[in-house]
Amino acid sequence: PIVCSPEDAFRCFMGTDIEALVIGNCVLKKDEQDPHLVRQYHDQFEKD
Repeated sequence: PIVCSPEDAFRCFMGTDIEALVIGNCVLKKDEQDPHLVRQYHDQFEKD
């Protein structure tokens, strides 16, 4: 996905099935992130 900022990239990463995010020399793995952050991302959208 195309993103505009590191914050945008992190939100996209946490809200999708992407397994890893690399920003510069920082590597984030989804399974090492707080699962609460995924819920926060999904909660900001109204369900269909």
